Amino acid sequence: MNHWIVAPIVLPAILAPFIIMVLRYHLDLQRIFSVAGVVALLGIALTITTQASGGEIQVYELGNWPAPFGIVMVLDRLSAMMVLLTALLALPIVLYAIASGWDNRGKHFHALFHFQLMGVCGAFLTGDAFNLFVFFEVLLIASYGLMTHGGGSVRLKAGVQYVAYNLIGSTLFLFALGTLYAVTGTLNMADMAMRVAELPADDTALLRVGAVLLLLVFCIKAAVLPLHFWLPASYANAPLPVAALFAIMTKVGAYSILRMYTLGFGPEVEATQGLVGAWLQPAALVTLAVGVVGILGAQHIARMVAFCAIASMGTLLIAISLFTETATAAALYYIYHSTLATALLFLVADLVMERRGGAIEPKAPMPQSGLISALFFVGAIALAGMPPLSGFIGKLLVLDASRDAPDANAIWAVVLIGSFVTIVGLARAGSLIFWKSHDAQYTPVPETDEEAPAQPAPEPNAGLAFTSVFGLVLGLVMLTLFAGPALNYAGKTAEQLFTPEHYISAVLGGEE
Repeated sequence: MNHWIVAPIVLPAILAPFIIMVLRYHLDLQRIFSVAGVVALLGIALTITTQASGGEIQVYELGNWPAPFGIVMVLDRLSAMMVLLTALLALPIVLYAIASGWDNRGKHFHALFHFQLMGVCGAFLTGDAFNLFVFFEVLLIASYGLMTHGGGSVRLKAGVQYVAYNLIGSTLFLFALGTLYAVTGTLNMADMAMRVAELPADDTALLRVGAVLLLLVFCIKAAVLPLHFWLPASYANAPLPVAALFAIMTKVGAYSILRMYTLGFGPEVEATQGLVGAWLQPAALVTLAVGVVGILGAQHIARMVAFCAIASMGTLLIAISLFTETATAAALYYIYHSTLATALLFLVADLVMERRGGAIEPKAPMPQSGLISALFFVGAIALAGMPPLSGFIGKLLVLDASRDAPDANAIWAVVLIGSFVTIVGLARAGSLIFWKSHDAQYTPVPETDEEAPAQPAPEPNAGLAFTSVFGLVLGLVMLTLFAGPALNYAGKTAEQLFTPEHYISAVLGGEE
């Protein structure tokens, strides 16, 4: 078996407790091991992505127990590209957290950071629905610790709200898994897909209930309206480097929808035909609309970026809801773009808040205003989908993929109007924060006590912080320059997703 498959899970699972038990009182050593761990994870991700690029689906059987009796990890193009995205996102964020001193404003930042990476990578690689639930819970526990990092009553309140909504999602997840197990007798994704396909269409009422419950769970994770209420307050009040890492968490929900509903409950499966798209597409359209309205009306930069995350998830799920190869390829390209662009704006928002507070209003000019405004401009045109960056290519691909859809006019109208409103909202915020501040005679207002660090942070390393942010800008530029190879890989990934028999054969080994 190929042991590289489990390395993205095993590495952070070993490193996180090592940091807690051995390096608890040595912040400098924590930082060294944490950065080294992320760099190693990036190397592993590049290795498995290269291995998966040939199209072979590889399976790792834990304990050498074959599926469906044992736990399996599955490496295909989709799981490899999502692990690579996680590693590419983690490196600039951990460097920024060190440079800005955020990792010293509370306890166990680096250990929680690596537990979070373990949960994300595990969710992308698992081939078992119950273990997907397990990795979701690892995500929940680690993200709660990261969200309340630094203390403060506002941050604690947002963290409790976040946990409450996600515990509801976890309960629904268990109900869904119990229902599906009662119908199919298995929780292995490949085995479940095979058994669902064999069920007669007139005996699938309970199966459809389980499929809908599962969709609700994934929509909570993906912040789909009306299940999105936890995200604006949670992301806006979390430490913003943590919120930047959370940009990948909503993509876990999108990934799960793609994985489960192309494998076992896809549009070609008679038992669940038309079930997902009919629910998901209207919700995605409304999510995009609500997100852009939130961008326009936000009075705080962190809350505005949180609504940007919601709007980008709406665009992404519009493409996913079409359930065609072309639309899925567009969605996969847009996943990379939206994750990097959202993380970029969260880090820029943190640079702004550390210097002048987060209110979107004119204040006295802040240090490095010109450089930060340039970074904000890049992030704004990326998220709004303006040329020449990858957001324009991504939205163009989504619109092109929806030309033949029954609701093509509604999709085009919502996406185009949403892009225009996003441009207006971000331009308004940029003008008030950067432009009018030079004409204003205001005294900088410090943040509230709840948002202040629990303990004095060290003098930040501005050079490393800006280097980290420019790393995300470089990622967007590279995604634009190499859009051809990226789309080629996305197209092959979509083709692999829509031929689930290859996945099933690789996991089950051709055995009944």
